[in-house]
Order: sequence, then structure tokens, then C-alpha cells
Amino acid sequence: MGKYSGTKNSVIFFAGAFTSLTLIWSYFLFFSASSNFAITGLLHDKEPVKKCSGLDMQFDPPEPGFYDDPDLSYSIERSITNWDEKRYQWIESHPSFKPGLENRIVMVTGSQSSPCKNPIGDHLLLRCFKNKVDYARIHGHDIFYSNALLHQKMNSYWAKLPVVKAAMLVHPEAEWIWWVDSDAIFTDMEFKPPLHRYRHHNLVVHGWPNIIYDTQSWTALNAGVFLIRNCQWSMEFIDTWKSMGPVSPDYKKWGPIQRSIFKDKLFPESDDQTALIYLLYKHKELYYPKIYLEAEYYFQGYWIGVVGGFANVTERYLEMERQDDTLRRRHAEKVSERYGAFREERFLKGEFGGRDSRRRAFVTHFTGCQPCSGDHNPIYHGDTCWNEMIRALNFADNQVMRVYGYVHSDLSKTSPLQPLPFDYPNDPW
Repeated sequence: MGKYSGTKNSVIFFAGAFTSLTLIWSYFLFFSASSNFAITGLLHDKEPVKKCSGLDMQFDPPEPGFYDDPDLSYSIERSITNWDEKRYQWIESHPSFKPGLENRIVMVTGSQSSPCKNPIGDHLLLRCFKNKVDYARIHGHDIFYSNALLHQKMNSYWAKLPVVKAAMLVHPEAEWIWWVDSDAIFTDMEFKPPLHRYRHHNLVVHGWPNIIYDTQSWTALNAGVFLIRNCQWSMEFIDTWKSMGPVSPDYKKWGPIQRSIFKDKLFPESDDQTALIYLLYKHKELYYPKIYLEAEYYFQGYWIGVVGGFANVTERYLEMERQDDTLRRRHAEKVSERYGAFREERFLKGEFGGRDSRRRAFVTHFTGCQPCSGDHNPIYHGDTCWNEMIRALNFADNQVMRVYGYVHSDLSKTSPLQPLPFDYPNDPW
């Protein structure tokens, strides 16, 4: 399938000469999926060692760098130039951040600054944030949450762009910035985006090229979840993207232009998603080679097509665990990736990740539910949105709490949790 075909994943071992050195070295390799060793609690002259996971977070050379330039601006209205060179110089002067650089991700999400109108809204947003924190912790990603506008005009769906740009500047150590909407829920806590597949691309979104170029629909992709490479191309792309947003003096003209092409667009003003599709549609030769439209798995899946399958997919995963006791083995949360990789290789290798797949949906996006305002799309009846969000959150939470020895026996009930027997699921409740 060319650009959209998946490639698969996997790891390392080392042996030494002297028994003592071998034991120490094996300890390091066992607890590290990369060369970033995690050693805590050691003291030097009664002071804590300043390195965490191999990263020296107390070293910042005194020589001036780009942060010392008073003309550097974090504002969405000011362009950044020579970012690749500036970022390279920062990495060179902070060498402890070099190992693992190509796969380092900072997740960014956020919500409004005021309390929710929906009585259950703040609770849902808190749980959605917990879900992202859980995923980030399991996979070693930093996470940033914004609940304030960084630009007064860039509100609503446009609010993400100022935050993403600022995060790129603040995190030169990260190769990717991963924006995830507040109402998007990780529902496969083991799965990792196949970054190797995107090595020649700078932006990854869930979408379909035929729906952009043949159907011309504003739902050809979803801009609520995306990976963007921390590079100069992305800085310039954000400048172009935001030129159709409220910060632009031409903002009002862009809505009618978008609707003239994408006739199913529901509302009159320019939005970030249709703006992105417009750029791909109008400037295919310029942007398409660098934007990966991911459709081989649910990089973000529309919730209506996902939530009804929770029971079946749960049983499929339990059956995998009945077949191989490796997946039933108790383990520390820090090594959870090892068991996810094992399941991938043993049971899911080559498995397409869309509708009717044996895989769990990676991200379930509650598009149209508006959990904070409560003003959900009228096609959804009553409390369907909130009830299904709770089920999705508990479905994901089961994958987290399983390691802690507990699960939600009923996805519709958040508490209390059920303690698990030792060899679950082979041992009965």
C-alpha cells in the first residue's frame, strides 16, 4: 500500500566477562528500553545524583544560546527562523539528551480556563487528563496541559496552535510534539505509534487522501490528534496554517472559501481542520509529501464506531492471555512496554487496526460530544455521550489498573474496583 503500508516493530542483549560487571550491566539493560539508564536514590557527598533517566537536567551551559536572544518570541504572531540550527546547537550543548532523541515525544493537551457548564464536565475532563497522564507515564513521555489561551484571538479549535508552537520552542530535546484533544481517550494503553513509518514526514494525522482529493469533504481528516515534528518545516507550516485563523486580518474571507470547496462543512467560519485539508487540497505538491495520512490503525477513531465493541475486544485480549502465560505474569509498571511488545509480536503482528480488527482502537475521539459545555450534537440522545465516555475511560483504566491488581468489573461503574486473582484470567474471579 506504499505510503500507507505498515512496518513492524522490536530489541537487544549484551554479555560480559566478569561476573560482577555482568550483573551490573544486566541490571541496567533490564530496566531500560533505551540507553537512558534510570538510577535514583544514589547519593554523592550526601547530595542526590542530578541525573534522571540518563538526562542531566541540572546542566545548562553559561554561554549564550538562542533563549538569550531578546528577539525570540513565543507568540503565534512572530515567525521563528533557523529553528533546525538553533535546536541542533541546543542538543550539542546538552549532550545527555542525544540518546533516544529521534523517538522523544512531548504530549500536549488542554481545555478551557473556566469551569464547565455541564455538571459532569469537569469530572470528565479530569478523567480524560488522567488517561493521557497514564499513557504518557507508561511510555516515558513528558506531558503539558494548557488551560489558558496563549493568544486572545486564537480561541476554540484554533487555541491548539499557539500552545503547540510554544511547546516546540520550550522542548528542543523532543523530536515530536503530540497534540491530543481533551475529548480524545487512549483506549489501547500498550500500542505505540510506529514512528519509523513517519521518518520522512513532519506531520501525522488520521485521514484518507481519496476523501480529500476526490470527495472534497471537511471530514477527510481529523485535526484533533496529530504528531508534528519539531523542526523548521513545522514552524513555517504553523505560520501558514494560522493564516486562515482568527489572528489573520483575512480570517473572515476563509470560511466562505473553504465552504465553496468542501460543501459539507457545517459552520461558516474558518476552522483549523478544514484549513489543513484546504492546504493539502490546494497545495498537494508542496505539503502532501511531508504529511502522513494515517488510516491503518485508529490514530484517532470516531467513538460511535468503537464503543460498541469493548466487550468483544476485551474477550479477544483475555483469550491471548489464556494462551500465553507471559501475558499473565505480574510485573512492574515501568516494564509494561515489554509485555505490549510481546503481545504485538505473538498475536497482533500484521493485524490491521481499523473497524472489525482484533486490535483495540488506539485513540477513541468523542467528536461532537462537547463534554465541558454539554452542547453535544443533537443526533446523540440524552446522556449517551457521557455514559460512553465513562465506559471508554474505564475500559482504558482497566489496562492501567490491571498492573496494580484491580479492574473495573462493570465498565459503567468507576468505583469500586475488583481485586484480581493471581493467575487472571486463568484463575476465576
